[in-house]
Amino acid sequence: MKYIQGRLVFKGHVQGVGFRYFVLKKASQFDVTGFVKNLYPNGVEVVAEGEKAEVERFFQEIRVGPVSASIRDIVEEWFPYSGNYETFQVEY
Repeated sequence: MKYIQGRLVFKGHVQGVGFRYFVLKKASQFDVTGFVKNLYPNGVEVVAEGEKAEVERFFQEIRVGPVSASIRDIVEEWFPYSGNYETFQVEY
């Protein structure tokens, strides 16, 4: 199995709409670790690590965002697996 780190940055109306908790709930359905946090003034960053196919499925699930969000753009990046995360959590 290939382990990897992925990063998505969502831009648009993505703060104050429950986006971080939407992502946290979805993460609990996948075998991924990492975090979600707000990027001010108008972004949300998601970093996830795990088996490549699992991270890809997780990212596919969260690309739509919560119903109340209006996503204008998504930046996607891939990096080597770091092993720095034990769980998936909201960072402040």
